[in-house]
Amino acid sequence: MRCVLGGSVAKSRLPLLRRISQIFFLVAFVALLVFTSLRPTSGGTGDIHMRAPVRLFFEWDPLVALANALSSHGLYRGLLWSLLILLPTLFLGRFFCGWICPMGTLQHFVGNMPSEAKRGKKRIESNRYKRWQTIKYVVLAAGLVAAFFGSMAIGWLDPFSLLVRSVGLAILPAFNYAVRAVLLPLEHSHVAAIKATGETLHSILQATVLDFRQTHFAQGLVLGALFIAILALSLRVTRIWCRSLCPLGALLGVVSRWSVLGLHKDLSKCTNCNRCLLHCQGGDDPIGSAPWHKSECLMCMNCVGACPEESLTFKFFRDAKAEREISTPDIGRRKALTGLAAGAAVVPLMRANTGLGKDRHDRLLRPPGALDEPDFLSRCIRCGECMKVCPNNSLQPTLEEAGLQGLWTPTLVPRIGYCEPSCVLCSEVCPTGAIWQITPKEKGWVVGVGQNKNPVRLGTAFYDRGRCLPWAEAIDCIVCEEWCPVSPKAIYVEEAQVVDSSGKVKTLKQPRVDPSRCVGCGACEYACPLQEHPAVYVTSIGESRSPSAQILLNRN
Repeated sequence: MRCVLGGSVAKSRLPLLRRISQIFFLVAFVALLVFTSLRPTSGGTGDIHMRAPVRLFFEWDPLVALANALSSHGLYRGLLWSLLILLPTLFLGRFFCGWICPMGTLQHFVGNMPSEAKRGKKRIESNRYKRWQTIKYVVLAAGLVAAFFGSMAIGWLDPFSLLVRSVGLAILPAFNYAVRAVLLPLEHSHVAAIKATGETLHSILQATVLDFRQTHFAQGLVLGALFIAILALSLRVTRIWCRSLCPLGALLGVVSRWSVLGLHKDLSKCTNCNRCLLHCQGGDDPIGSAPWHKSECLMCMNCVGACPEESLTFKFFRDAKAEREISTPDIGRRKALTGLAAGAAVVPLMRANTGLGKDRHDRLLRPPGALDEPDFLSRCIRCGECMKVCPNNSLQPTLEEAGLQGLWTPTLVPRIGYCEPSCVLCSEVCPTGAIWQITPKEKGWVVGVGQNKNPVRLGTAFYDRGRCLPWAEAIDCIVCEEWCPVSPKAIYVEEAQVVDSSGKVKTLKQPRVDPSRCVGCGACEYACPLQEHPAVYVTSIGESRSPSAQILLNRN
């Protein structure tokens, strides 16, 4: 018995149900992303926990799960949940792309906006199948091979990583700034009604969408511009990202070749009116005169709802040969080999141009709980969640510090902010285990919370005595010692007799670092009053994640 989707009663409901599903999951994604922020809970231990991080969406991502399995030879905590998407794809096709994916939904909505590039025949031609749609399969092959050789560079193009990185590090901070810029004059107004309105709006937005602090990221403009450019291109070509580059869509397209649900075309009813092409999202050719490209269909059901003759329906267990469908991705052997070769070649090329050993960038400070650099790069998908939740905005996307292979991975920048002693949110939200989940006790920086004798060390602080005020200028300053959060303090002072410029002898406290106590949190560098170039700075030497980076000698 064959089940049919798209009869006279249901044909108009399917696109409506799909829109409801898209809106629901888009709102859920945005809500989780907004609340993937510092939301302290008082539990008496000083712990800071994340109630519902956007990591939940990554756990549904089969691409992240597969790449993580290839690179690390295992699956990190919740990634097995991706089977909830992968297994139904075997029966329903690429329903995830058309009904759930937030990136696809944004492109869908933008692509439906009026555009001169998609009017009349141009729109119909734009929505036909194009050979360039096979590029995403080459990208998928290259990304998976790179993951096998220990590089998660495919995270640059994963749709969830792209969304969180772009919206979390660029769009939301810009929105936060714009809203505050509007509300601030209202709150400082001398008119009571206007002031009350501003304060009320601020309270409501603060409790819902606004972050309690204004964050900024060094590459926010670039990330935001790339994201907006992708959406803008959808005005010209419907879902250009999904159709040409998305590796997750490519993976689901490959799996969907075995799906038992497919498009049935009743050619006796088809009048070649081309209405099915007006709103086709996948470029899969639902038109009766051409074969249907099964792996490209996003199951948006627009063709079924648009057909006036009811010649299009979705059926289970059809005869693929009789339907003249193309089940497998239309990719030749040459392109497949190109993708495999590119993935195998790109990893050594990127690593050959990345500083290692003595040539490694000394200011590359990874978050607490981060794995050793090779393992870290084999797991990090550049999603930016850890950067978004950092309470002091200290985690920033790298540019050249980690080479091309580490582009947009997190690094601690003490000049912007230091690592909060009681905070382990970055390890809590990481979806792939690049930052291993730890507790404040395991981090070992908080006094009175079972302080660890072997705390996590991010690096070691050093002094530039030519710039340090007590050393170079004979000026009293112990700000760094006061800010040092560990106990006993890693920064201690020694009194010294110095002669100032007038010839007077004065007693000063000159700071020094005890490397056996320093954890590399960066508080001293952050607090140093020499703003443009701090006299104390933290380097990655001594970090606990790397056995080869240790400097401490046996003093006995």
